[in-house]
Amino acid sequence: MKPLISILLLFFSVQIALCQQASITGEVTDSNNTPLLGVNIFLKNTTKGVQSDVDGQFKIEEIKDGNYTLILSSIGFKTREIPFSIINQKDLKVETIILYEGNEILSAIVIEGERRNKFSRKKTAYVSKLPLKDIENTQVYSTVTNELLQSQIVTNFDDALKNATGVENLWTSTGRGGDGAGYFSLRGFSVQPQLVNGLPGLTNGTINPANIERIEVLKGPSATLFGNAVSSYGGLINVVTKKPYAGSGGELSFTSGSYGLNQIVGDYNTALSKEDDLYFRINTAYNTEQSFQDAGFRKSFFVAPSLSYKVNNRLSFSFYGEITQAEQTNPTFLFLNRSAPTAARNLEELNYNNKLSFTSNDLTLENPTQNYRIEMDYKLSDTWQSQTLLSKSSTSTKGYYSYLFDFGILEGDTYSRYINKQNANTQTTDIQQNFIGDFKIGKLRNRMVIGLDYFNESQTNNSTGYAFYGNITPDGGANGDNPFTAAIEEDVYPLSTSGVDAALAGIGVSNVKSNYEIYSVYASDVLNISDRLSVMAGLRIDHFNNEGDLATIDDDYDQTTLSPKLGVLYQPIKDQLSVFANYQNGFTNVAPQLVGDPSAGAQTLATFDPEQANQIEVGIKTNLFKNRLNATISYYDIKVKDRVITDPSSPFNKIQGGEVVSSGFEIEINANPIKGLNIRAGYSKNDSETTESDNTEILNKRPLEAGPETLYNLWANYEFQQGNLDGFGLGLGLNGASERFAINYASTGDFILPSYTIVNASVFYQADHYRVGLKLNNAFNKEYYKGWTTINPQMPRALLANISYRF
Repeated sequence: MKPLISILLLFFSVQIALCQQASITGEVTDSNNTPLLGVNIFLKNTTKGVQSDVDGQFKIEEIKDGNYTLILSSIGFKTREIPFSIINQKDLKVETIILYEGNEILSAIVIEGERRNKFSRKKTAYVSKLPLKDIENTQVYSTVTNELLQSQIVTNFDDALKNATGVENLWTSTGRGGDGAGYFSLRGFSVQPQLVNGLPGLTNGTINPANIERIEVLKGPSATLFGNAVSSYGGLINVVTKKPYAGSGGELSFTSGSYGLNQIVGDYNTALSKEDDLYFRINTAYNTEQSFQDAGFRKSFFVAPSLSYKVNNRLSFSFYGEITQAEQTNPTFLFLNRSAPTAARNLEELNYNNKLSFTSNDLTLENPTQNYRIEMDYKLSDTWQSQTLLSKSSTSTKGYYSYLFDFGILEGDTYSRYINKQNANTQTTDIQQNFIGDFKIGKLRNRMVIGLDYFNESQTNNSTGYAFYGNITPDGGANGDNPFTAAIEEDVYPLSTSGVDAALAGIGVSNVKSNYEIYSVYASDVLNISDRLSVMAGLRIDHFNNEGDLATIDDDYDQTTLSPKLGVLYQPIKDQLSVFANYQNGFTNVAPQLVGDPSAGAQTLATFDPEQANQIEVGIKTNLFKNRLNATISYYDIKVKDRVITDPSSPFNKIQGGEVVSSGFEIEINANPIKGLNIRAGYSKNDSETTESDNTEILNKRPLEAGPETLYNLWANYEFQQGNLDGFGLGLGLNGASERFAINYASTGDFILPSYTIVNASVFYQADHYRVGLKLNNAFNKEYYKGWTTINPQMPRALLANISYRF
């Protein structure tokens, strides 16, 4: 009997001891409030730990009184360490814990779960240079995810950006030295993609989508955090690349399609040393594609190695590289006359045969590009982190570049071809040091970044001048009459390298090298007055030093600029609905100009303040039904002032009085109403006008870089979840724009490109390790055009087939 009583007493003692131990519970989400499955959660220096469930919930039990550190880790996210205490065996429920994207590589194996709303992922530390949820960020941005690109079988960067609300291609990549990347309109202003992982990453060609994890399009002037070298008044485009992860695996993909498209893509990730947390990933692609026109092609080889090394819980290093070797024919746009009316007023009168390229495959450009980035992250304390960044870019252009321009001298719609031999290179270096803090002053939470930034860009141009090389008419006619000679010539101009080299034999070669550098310091703080109300304030001090052409000192100048940023945000429903307002600033450095009546003596050099752009914006963001409905609705007003114009009271003086206004509203919706169905939709309307200018050609008119007034996009993708059709799916979408001005000057009148709506569709089957799909672009074979003082025919109907294998 006594042994039995002893056993019972021991049992009850254990039960009482266990009852006196506490538990900790909570929820883990990403920065867009999406619950994270399979996050590793454990108590530091103990064996206690769990993984979060499908709703991001976790519970660790049987914790004695004491001080602990909760560690949360997941692939692709920065590890978080949260100190807490258990007192008097009282259970602890922590507020929602947010994990932010990072390059820290973890040794733990994480189970991947079904993520809701695949098209809406907005976990990023790049937009604000802080780990900040989208719903608590006062800036508007669009995110184009890798899942969205895969569902659309996207093979080029221009098609990828069709998914970003309010973005329209002005012209595709020309490959031209210095500015050969594509141009896009955004909130009434032109912009080029010049950021990779938040750092400068230039190209004279087009960006290969094989290494894209997502594309972030930041809306509105963004100079406070990013400066003016890589952004425009409409915003900026940041490409986020794929990064190493813990484990081994990869994917092989092959896409073939109309007009000679063949693309093979490889992605492989492995551990170089699991013990040392050293991981390596490489993405590579080979692409060949012909044109729908009678000539034209592009071929490229791309490789992107990346390395991540976690030294310890405080220190980690990362390396990323993108190397591209590309060759293409440059698209020969029809450039409309910018100073006199053209014979044709629209496409119907132009009689344009858009199947003609007016070039040959013998005249090509090479665009080698290299981008490298090194990052060091060091945890200074529980509240502060140091981030040191170095990026280097080199992009070149070598080969033949031509353009077609209507000088308005010859009869009818006659376009003269001018051609040169390009030999240009652009080099950039950027060094950043950021200190990122998350701390409290009293009861007020502060999330702050303080940064130093040095940027240098040098350009070398050894290209030839341009030579006249015959005329064409849009319907295919040709002649050799030089518009700038009195005689009527009938020379023949063969589209061959030997013919062009002969024409360029007497043309001079440039020998120009230019350089400028920017020194900046910036700070931004998000202050939580309460858990629902926050205020953001930022300021940049920017010193610009322009050496210009190194052979002369006459173009040297420097300027110092302040760029402020403010925002306020309130969440009526925490983490589900926010109302925000922001003030954002951008600027452009202005070179000195000569002023004074030259007949009265030598002119003097006048200096000017930088040109300024200021935006006021209000809107709402939602994250409803457990991340099934994300929406952003906003209205913005941008005013550009201090543009240098001629003084109305004196033609020999210059003043800062030019103004451009751009206002509009945008709606973006990402929805996952039922499992398997993802919807992406966007609509934007923009009103832009030059309100003050000494150039009567553009006064009170819509700027040509503003693009169409109205843009809209939609893509819906559904995958069957069960039954005989499990794994099969369908996709359907459209892109459209209102009419746009190709030319809109007082003396030329208007040349309007018509509106368009393009329908795309896909069908696919997806299993555990492979995916096969068909995609039909421009399903109804719509003939449509884009342009910016140019006429650029777009791709007709095209069919793509893709097969991918994951391992």
